[in-house]
Amino acid sequence: MAETIIFILFAAVALVGAVSMITASNTVYSAMGLLATMFSIAILYVVLDAHFVAAVQVIVYAGAVMTLFLFVIMMVGVDKPDAYGAQLPIQRFMTAVVALGLFGAIALAGRAVWITGSDAFGTPALNGTAEAVADELFGTWMVPFLSTVMLLTIAAVGTIALAYFRDTPLEEVSE
Repeated sequence: MAETIIFILFAAVALVGAVSMITASNTVYSAMGLLATMFSIAILYVVLDAHFVAAVQVIVYAGAVMTLFLFVIMMVGVDKPDAYGAQLPIQRFMTAVVALGLFGAIALAGRAVWITGSDAFGTPALNGTAEAVADELFGTWMVPFLSTVMLLTIAAVGTIALAYFRDTPLEEVSE
């Protein structure tokens, strides 16, 4: 019963975040709606006992991708008015039709019986669990993993340094 309540609550939060992402006129509010949707989906993964996927959802998408989006939004400038013209009148209707079609497809797919998480003997499968992924990641692939971490860290530091670069020297700015 508690899982059902949590599912309904965070499914509603995910939907509200998705709708606010699409309907927000400010790009920062739109990014915050996307962030709320991503966190809610991570909670839904936890309810479904997919803890590793939930952790990846938070770390990669809600963390790294949203940070990238916000950096781009802030560097482009949110104080400038949008240069988009008026929306087409049929655009909202077409969006509603596509959304209803996708909802129907998801509802039809949800009627199927899915069996996962065990092999033929009824024991839990270790393929794809957090333990199996950690054994491969921190055993076989340790050096490439750490090399990628260092490369991404250097790229992040370089991006921050470029964001703070000024064309004029600091002495002229302070006067």
